[in-house]
Amino acid sequence: MTRSLGIVVALVLAQGAVLFFFGQPPICACGYIEFWHGEVLSPGNSQHLTDWYTFSHVIHGIIFYYLAGYLFPKFSAASRLALAVGVEVAWEIAENTPMVIQHYREQALAQGYTGDSIINSVSDTFAMMFGFLIASRFAVWVVVTLALLMELYTLYMIRDNLALNIVNLIHAFPSIAAWQAGAQ
Repeated sequence: MTRSLGIVVALVLAQGAVLFFFGQPPICACGYIEFWHGEVLSPGNSQHLTDWYTFSHVIHGIIFYYLAGYLFPKFSAASRLALAVGVEVAWEIAENTPMVIQHYREQALAQGYTGDSIINSVSDTFAMMFGFLIASRFAVWVVVTLALLMELYTLYMIRDNLALNIVNLIHAFPSIAAWQAGAQ
């Protein structure tokens, strides 16, 4: 347990250090930190502690919990959490590379995107850990229902969610982009 916790702390510290090395700002260029930033089409998106995409990171944790349990059933829960944090940290670093940032900029909801602030990225990792914890504490049907509700809620509120994010990362469909931009 202690070793796994040490690995988690080291991974999150490494995440912050790598993003700093990449030139990502520690906090929003606006100079302040908001707990919630709900305006997607703004320079503050992905710059504060939480935003609409925090829901996706909670769902990452849920997915990682079940996937790690299936792939590594003999690992302790703490070891599976450390593994999940490693995957999330790797994603957060990849997400802030120039190639992925540019790919996001080509999408309707991410024009002008400059990547995450370090505080937002680290907060996303904590959101994933929260999702992992939820999955470890509640019945599968409760967790699946919660994940579906988060997906539907963000789809309704901002015309985006984890599923569309994955689809758009693989291939940008003009019809999805038009819908997200409000053209349909």
